[in-house]
Amino acid sequence: MSRSEPIPPRPAWSRGLRLCGVTGTNGKTSTTFYLSAMLGTPTAPCGYTTTLGTYLGAQRLDLPHSYGGMLDGMRACLARGGRHVVLEITSETLARGFAQLWPCDVGVFTNLSHDHLDAHGSFEHYFASKAQLFHMLPSGAHAVINGNDEVAPVLAEVLPPEAKLVSYGMRSRVCELPLDVVGHEPSISWDGTSFDVTLPAGQVSRLTVPTIGDVFAENALAALAAAVASGVEPELAAERLKRCPGIPGRFECVVETPRVVVDYAHSPDALQRTLQTARKLCSGALTVVFGAGGGRDRLKRPLMGRAAELADRIFVTTDNPRREDPARIAGEIVDGIEARDKVNLILDRHEAIDRAIADASEGDVVVIAGKGHETGQIIGDTVTPFSDRDEARRSASNHTRPLDPSRGSAP
Repeated sequence: MSRSEPIPPRPAWSRGLRLCGVTGTNGKTSTTFYLSAMLGTPTAPCGYTTTLGTYLGAQRLDLPHSYGGMLDGMRACLARGGRHVVLEITSETLARGFAQLWPCDVGVFTNLSHDHLDAHGSFEHYFASKAQLFHMLPSGAHAVINGNDEVAPVLAEVLPPEAKLVSYGMRSRVCELPLDVVGHEPSISWDGTSFDVTLPAGQVSRLTVPTIGDVFAENALAALAAAVASGVEPELAAERLKRCPGIPGRFECVVETPRVVVDYAHSPDALQRTLQTARKLCSGALTVVFGAGGGRDRLKRPLMGRAAELADRIFVTTDNPRREDPARIAGEIVDGIEARDKVNLILDRHEAIDRAIADASEGDVVVIAGKGHETGQIIGDTVTPFSDRDEARRSASNHTRPLDPSRGSAP
């Protein structure tokens, strides 16, 4: 829904659907995709709405990203025999009262980190907006909360007494709440991510997702906890997850030599974790290409620059500048980077991507962050066609070269 669109109450006809809301700074889309795969069947597909669009099972519906589009998706779900709908819910939508008008049967919290302070004014307001999803849960609803996150104890405190808390988290991270669903050390490769899960009854499940990275293990863990809370058997949920396709723009490897990854990471925490994953898979040099959106949270820009120092080469470029001066945005990012010798400042995103790939060798990894699945670049009030995935493939085809044996081979 748009920022200005009013939120009417939930219509009576939709009560035949079990509603799950997913919120958090990062991981909402991935968690929504995984959970919908676990809840749906061929005869009763799950409906879900994310930043990528509205879906029914694996089918993307040709619907607008609006309240009306969301309702049409829910009607399609009911018509096909579906009984579950998963909604990716932003903090701005929650701040406008969505949770009160649309109380969820299951609420899922992924994490909280620095982002969207342009819209909320303070971190406290940002968190309070997220917390509305859980404070407004009806009797018998489940709150699925990331027990590794620092704000988890506060979220647990705002739950209504009749709501049921389910905490999940990775054993390797600090636990702020006792964990009900525990994920063990994940194994990542260019084929995906796998890890074991211990559930409250002591049973162990193996989860495998095609998306690459520790953070996607956390998202899959959240989805499993929510699916079990919704009545799906753990082993069945795990089996359905195996068939879930990769998610566009989420650590998506679009070129194999050198490895080029496109990722939607556009907050400091998300960029850091994306680069940490890439580093694990990189046998050569790690390069990152990124910028920051104009007309949005300025305070995160130097923090993103600091996160980028995990890479060996940094290309700071233009994201969606909107009405801001791209040079000023880039300058604020560079202000956070101490290792200035790593920095290449190239405002033209096409040129930055081309240079980064041209400079890469076999065994290197190039991460293009910030826009992910997006197919346009917002400059002023105009959206110009632009796809990181297409740009990367075009550049790689123009810079094909023989293997340099001294650089090692790709993992």
